[in-house]
Amino acid sequence: MFQSFETTADPAQGPGRLARLRAVMARDGLAGFFVPRADAHQGEYVADCDARLAWLTGFTGSAGFCLALADVAGVFVDGRYRTQVKAQVDLGAFIPVPWPETDPAAWLREKLPGGGKVGFDPWLHTRGAIEKMEKALSGNGIALVASENLVDEIWDNRPLPPRGAVRPQPEGLAGRGHGDKRAELAAGLRAEGQRAAVLTLSDSIAWLLNIRGDDIPHIPVVQGFAILHDDGRVALFTHPARPAGIGDHLGPEVWLYPESAFEAALLELDGPVRVDKASAPDAVARILEAGGVEIAWGDDPCILPKAKKTAAEIEGARAAHLRDGAAMVEFLAWYDATAHRGGLTEIDLVVELEAQRRATGALRDISFETISGSGPHGAVIHYRVTRETNRGLAPGDLVVLDSGGQYDDGTTDITRTLPVGEVGRAEREAFTRVLQGMIAISRVQFPRGLAGRDLDALARYPLWLAHCDYDHGTGHGVGSYLSVHEGPQRLSRLSEVALEPGMILSNEPGYYREGAFGIRIENLVVVREADRPEGGDARDMLGFETLTFVPIDRRLVMAGMLSAAERDWLDGYHAEVRRKLAPRVSEPARAWLKAACAPI
Repeated sequence: MFQSFETTADPAQGPGRLARLRAVMARDGLAGFFVPRADAHQGEYVADCDARLAWLTGFTGSAGFCLALADVAGVFVDGRYRTQVKAQVDLGAFIPVPWPETDPAAWLREKLPGGGKVGFDPWLHTRGAIEKMEKALSGNGIALVASENLVDEIWDNRPLPPRGAVRPQPEGLAGRGHGDKRAELAAGLRAEGQRAAVLTLSDSIAWLLNIRGDDIPHIPVVQGFAILHDDGRVALFTHPARPAGIGDHLGPEVWLYPESAFEAALLELDGPVRVDKASAPDAVARILEAGGVEIAWGDDPCILPKAKKTAAEIEGARAAHLRDGAAMVEFLAWYDATAHRGGLTEIDLVVELEAQRRATGALRDISFETISGSGPHGAVIHYRVTRETNRGLAPGDLVVLDSGGQYDDGTTDITRTLPVGEVGRAEREAFTRVLQGMIAISRVQFPRGLAGRDLDALARYPLWLAHCDYDHGTGHGVGSYLSVHEGPQRLSRLSEVALEPGMILSNEPGYYREGAFGIRIENLVVVREADRPEGGDARDMLGFETLTFVPIDRRLVMAGMLSAAERDWLDGYHAEVRRKLAPRVSEPARAWLKAACAPI
């Protein structure tokens, strides 16, 4: 349920497993094979049985893929994992490839100048991704070929699929009953002349039906597929051994079927049927096309309503963050009382922080595996400590501690950067620039209709002045006791989705100096209508309400770099932190909190 510190993949096995994969590729006449870090539901986390990329290569990051050819195998990773991948894969067998800077189609054209067939499992790739790749490969003699999954064929003792419990999410926390949600979405289908929509995202199904589960670590979803009909009925396809009592919650308009019945149900549909090209497996489209069922390409109808939280969900998020903030304060008070003695390790921090969250009596799970990176490990953006990598904290280190909790009323995600004793001027200056970017997002007000790409630069500007930047987005969407990384809203230079009231996002600029240190500061915020200043124009503006209340380490702030407005924001934030959390923490933690929240 909580974090394991065991190594989940063995890089030493990579060369042998790659050789076996190449043998079955040759047998099937394939010049290459795609191995994505994905399952049929395109979620961020995958069950053990779907961790094919980690099993083959040793790389355990949450995004990426391998293109295995006869004489070269590239592991494509984004900026978060450039350091991690080099430490996890056998570099004699696998070549790290920077992605998306390197287009996989261009890479294939270079490595396969004579052309050839490249196989892929259509259940693990979306139609949109396949079409994009096919267009980029057009005219080069390289063909993408749907195939059985060759990794599954060579994977001895592959784990069984998850069969976790299913439980209702109370309407009081969801803010709406699933009948109301189904009726609204069904009306939208009818307005578009569509007879049904295929749902393949686990968090969409969980949101729509007000159910939660334990199939995937840290994300409370039930794996399966669903079909929403234009009259509001839903067919849910999941493991038949689910508890019978869930039927009482779902009612007579939601029908339960085994997963094995999903393909036949698709063939029985009358079109047009909505399918999301960006998230549904290519296999779904192939089945419908083979059966002559008309496809209406369109967004998953749950995506936007799920992102715009109800009043009950926002109130739940506020409560969850205060509970989580109190646990963080207890941890930080312990840290300051303990770290100076020496002897602490990265794992010690994770264990203590999880213990403080469990002590709330309300924790369901952590919301992702805690990132506890000290010194050079802090520069690994998504570092995951194991018993093999566990590092002792050393004087002068910075520690990046990125963590969160799953509670019935909300999902939390918070990052604080902590000093181990005195740290250098370079670290403090970089920390202050990151803080300035975080404050800029916290304070901004913007015209309705703007997207994350319009705000992302505000967080980077203080770093850009010093010719610095960070290789990740400024913020991601967050679910309501669902996925800690939720779309479609983001604070990113790539995001074109307009921000709307009720959307919850992270605000987390950072800075990473490879081999030396890392810095990240993260709060969660919710989009709200902005207060109109007296005498201001009538323009419709939005802003952010901060949900996270935990002190930011003042010892790392170079106060002289802050503007008067930035100082006022930080002092005001800390005053609010103290006011909200002091009644919720122990006496020793309350004394620590008072000092930590003193004006800058």
